[in-house]
Amino acid sequence: MPGRYLLDTSIVVALFQGGPAIQARLAEAAEVFLPSVVLGELHYGAVRSGRSEANAARIDDFAGACTVLPIDAPTARRYGQVKGLLRARGRLIPENDVWIAAYALEHGLVVVTRDRHFDEVEGLTSVAW
Repeated sequence: MPGRYLLDTSIVVALFQGGPAIQARLAEAAEVFLPSVVLGELHYGAVRSGRSEANAARIDDFAGACTVLPIDAPTARRYGQVKGLLRARGRLIPENDVWIAAYALEHGLVVVTRDRHFDEVEGLTSVAW
């Protein structure tokens, strides 16, 4: 199923742990995007691991095959809107996931994740691989 996908940290970690089904789906994708926030989470995990240099190199290689999205002014504005709506509904989700949702909404992307709390964000399309 070709599409434009934004990867959550949970999917990249699953891919790195040997997810052949994820690899197959990514190979079929029209475009794959990686938020800079996810890149930061992955590098934090690498620093905490026993193989930090090897893991950092793997992350860098993977990021090179994706379009990395920086935080820009339109995404920051969307972040404020998403977080405000979640707070008003009393349904806050983890901070970095608010950013991920903002990226997806701003760029019209489908979030690929294994985290159910993205379901709290109105108008966001997500899939679990």
